[in-house]
Amino acid sequence: MYGKRASQLLKEQACCENGQFTPFNSDLFDQVISECNEHSLQLQSLISTYVSNFDFHLKLPPILRYNRAEIIQDLRWKVGPVLPQEMQEKLNYSEEEYFKNHSAAIEAYMSEMDLDLTVDMVPPKDPYIRVRVLDDIGEVCLDDHSISLAKHSLHFLRRTDAEPFISQGLMEEFLE
Repeated sequence: MYGKRASQLLKEQACCENGQFTPFNSDLFDQVISECNEHSLQLQSLISTYVSNFDFHLKLPPILRYNRAEIIQDLRWKVGPVLPQEMQEKLNYSEEEYFKNHSAAIEAYMSEMDLDLTVDMVPPKDPYIRVRVLDDIGEVCLDDHSISLAKHSLHFLRRTDAEPFISQGLMEEFLE
């Protein structure tokens, strides 16, 4: 394991009392330098292989693939089921498929449980909010009534009813 010899060398130096001068273990020091050079050459070889290979993303070490998968999962919660074009350009084909499958699994779960997990990541203080309509939406049927959502009108709606329109940019929360 890398660093074992270096750790041993440091421990030897730390064991001596202050002001004591102990012989330097040059053999162990040479082994540490050799180990570092070997490790450096392996890393350089690995990096050049990834950069020169067109499909380098498929050969990423598992920890990097895991980190990218976590980022993709977070994206689903932040941007919704459709990735913006600038994000899609940063993903390879398998990552795009992972995003689609992850999104489909979330949608299936929410549908099965009849629960929208994307409405609020933090529980709201009040289930109702005051909103201003930014674009003429027209007549909309909500769970318990229908309402006309004309441009610039103000309404007091359930948060769950307003959130889809807010996320589409058709209305905004009206803060006094």
